[in-house]
Amino acid sequence: MANTADVQSTHTPMMQQYLRIKAEHPQELVFYRMGDFYELFYEDAKRAAELLDVTLTARGKSNGEPIPMAGVPFHAADGYLAKLVRAGVSVAICEQIGDPNTTKGPVERKVVRIVTPGTISDEALLDSGKDNLLVALHQNGDTYGLASLDIASGRFLVLEVQGLDAALGELQRLQPAELLVSDEITTPELVENRRGLRRRGPWEFELDTARRLLTQQFGTQDLGGFGCDHLDNAIAAAGCLLNYARETQRAALPHVRGLSHENREQAVIMDAATRRNLELDINLGGNEENTLFSVLNRCATAMGSRLLRRWLNRPLRDLPVLEARQTAVTALTDNYRFEIIHRLLKRVGDMERILGRLALRSARPRDLSRLQASLACYPELQSELRQIQSPHLAELAEQMGEFPQRVDLLDRALVENPPVVMRDGGVIAEGYDQELAELRDISSNAGQYLVDLETRERERTGISTLKVGYNRVHGYYIELSRAQAEQAPADYIRRQTLKNAERYITPELKGFEDKALSAKSRALAREKILYEELLDILNDDLIELQTSASAVAELDLLTNLAERAEQLGWARPELKAEPGIEIEAGRHPVVEQVSEAPFVPNDLSFGDQRHMLVVTGPNMGGKSTYMRQAALIVVLAHIGSFVPAASARIGMLDRIFTRIGSSDDLAGGRSTFMVEMTETANILHNATPRSLVLMDEIGRGTSTFDGLALAWACARHLAEQVKAYTLFATHYFELTRLPDELPGIANVHLNATEHHDSIVFLHKVQEGPASKSYGLQVAKLAGIPEGVLARARTQLQQLEGERDREGERNKSEPAPAQPESSPKAPTPETPIQGGLFDVGPHPAVEALGALQPDEMTPRQALEQLYALRELIKG
Repeated sequence: MANTADVQSTHTPMMQQYLRIKAEHPQELVFYRMGDFYELFYEDAKRAAELLDVTLTARGKSNGEPIPMAGVPFHAADGYLAKLVRAGVSVAICEQIGDPNTTKGPVERKVVRIVTPGTISDEALLDSGKDNLLVALHQNGDTYGLASLDIASGRFLVLEVQGLDAALGELQRLQPAELLVSDEITTPELVENRRGLRRRGPWEFELDTARRLLTQQFGTQDLGGFGCDHLDNAIAAAGCLLNYARETQRAALPHVRGLSHENREQAVIMDAATRRNLELDINLGGNEENTLFSVLNRCATAMGSRLLRRWLNRPLRDLPVLEARQTAVTALTDNYRFEIIHRLLKRVGDMERILGRLALRSARPRDLSRLQASLACYPELQSELRQIQSPHLAELAEQMGEFPQRVDLLDRALVENPPVVMRDGGVIAEGYDQELAELRDISSNAGQYLVDLETRERERTGISTLKVGYNRVHGYYIELSRAQAEQAPADYIRRQTLKNAERYITPELKGFEDKALSAKSRALAREKILYEELLDILNDDLIELQTSASAVAELDLLTNLAERAEQLGWARPELKAEPGIEIEAGRHPVVEQVSEAPFVPNDLSFGDQRHMLVVTGPNMGGKSTYMRQAALIVVLAHIGSFVPAASARIGMLDRIFTRIGSSDDLAGGRSTFMVEMTETANILHNATPRSLVLMDEIGRGTSTFDGLALAWACARHLAEQVKAYTLFATHYFELTRLPDELPGIANVHLNATEHHDSIVFLHKVQEGPASKSYGLQVAKLAGIPEGVLARARTQLQQLEGERDREGERNKSEPAPAQPESSPKAPTPETPIQGGLFDVGPHPAVEALGALQPDEMTPRQALEQLYALRELIKG
């Protein structure tokens, strides 16, 4: 933008007003209201023209240069705002607040709200099926405090985590539309390439200020009642977030009435890679198709769909809560109770977001109409719930309540099908208010009055063509043709001259005009007052209505889970506090639904004596499906859902890890193998005996021996040290020797059969290792040319022959003599590759342990050092 001081001195008063407002909002696009348009100027105009595909024009000049200008119609602003919000752009809405009729100079304007990606509440700007979260993050060393606010519903949450990986996992779960961080943040991994990022001054995260803001908001003395008083970093983040939300909304946020502490240890923890690999609600392509959410979601309300996403992304470890949910689902399946409740719930609108707009005073007439229709079906819902024996459903019914007085109020106050906006009136029903009825009567009788006046004037003047009419510019008039104008009575006062006619006003008509036009504007003003009073009355019940909406959302989700259990043939799992996983005839919930062929179910058994399965079998044989279905069944059990299996017994798990597939992180300078090793390191450091770990093809991104050694070492560490429930899929057949070396490990394989040089996948999990990998057969299925396959067969035979000959040579050759200085150490020529999977220690370790340093001369010690080095190199 041009220098402000120069522009101020050379521009009109209206542009000077704009520049003052723009100086207060340098980071936002300013929508400056001018009549029926929002106008943008200077760099804002250029940016808006590019983002919105609107015409860039010019208005006046500044320092001799035209001022760039672009505009969007006021009545269509929502569509343009939605496009900007999706692009991560914030907009300051600047409205006319002064009266043009009494203002000298520019009409007074001010910014009434700031629309940002994380603080939108308008229905047109939101995705009804997803939470739209504003998140703040505060870092203090290795501790990260997070706060999230869904301003459309008032849900305000805080939590603290330790470590960068945990913070990344939580951000992956929350998927913030807008993220607030300090300018001093020291972990760029959290913010790089993140849309909706807003850097804030470090003083905005000041702890004492945050406590003061939060206690003022909630009307409490401290934060102890919310169970988060000790979370200093999360509180600092929450204070910054609340202050930002207030600034953008220019409101007190009355629907934000408390904090909820999300204890990470109460949930099944999943890192970012695990959420991505399991495709809970977003697939690897970035959409919802073929995800667990897409299979599960048949919710009647948008509230239920959003709650389902939250449950899937944060499965619980709270056994009583999960069993209460299961019992409710069971009760809803009895006699297909879920069907009628689902039909009733389809009449319920998105109450959470309607109540949010109600609190922010931005609710539109149709919001209130939908609220009335929603509350009106409560009596029928309550009647149905009373017939179901379930303590949890009874609790939800009590939280729902009934609001007959509010239903009656809205029924009496609103017309049956109100207009979209309040601007032109026509919202308040006839008979609701006596004063409004009288004012409307004056306006509605104007037509009959004009007909009667026209009849009287024709009789009085004898002019049969005399007309009485009205237009918005000149008001009411009596019209005579030019030829008859000379016959106009003396009390006719000329108002307008046309080409072929003259228009007049009389004292009587002028009096009626003042009364009629005044009545119309007064009726509209009265309607607006009555509408604001309706908002006030409804806000008195805001807390109860919010509680009710939350209960309806959960009822909807439980009803949905009951329908899915019945329609898909899922079974109620037995949940246990003790660790262990027993699944009989388990199926993949997504693959089963999208596959045309019948799905082959498989069992899975983990317990004290069996905590690792080495999974082998051909590519495309179903190893990845088998592993993922285990994790998805566990997730479903931990949200209280039934599961796709004949039966299941699931112990409470603390974490789920996956190492399945990788891609390059080119921007971060990390190869596929580096990404794989980073994810593997995270698992080895953080998995516990109560974790479920899925490891797929570890070590494939490097040389054969390096990869084999890494895969073997990782498997042994998981089996010996971590003892997590592990599905370890591999093509390294050497790993199938692990069950012979360590307890708690077993081999399983996905079987296949050959038929005329082709392969048929049977997808059945069987005990023991696979007999071969069928790599060439799979390559043939993929369309590799026959000539290439023929050469591959020849090369494979040659390699296998060399391997067999080498094995026979090693068996026939005697072991070389040991050096005198180290009787137990093998010589450098001794092959040690074959001992890679031995249970005993490496020969070099044994040799080192046998040394007696105090009894050796310096020369002998040096010789031993050289011998050990050569041993390791060998």
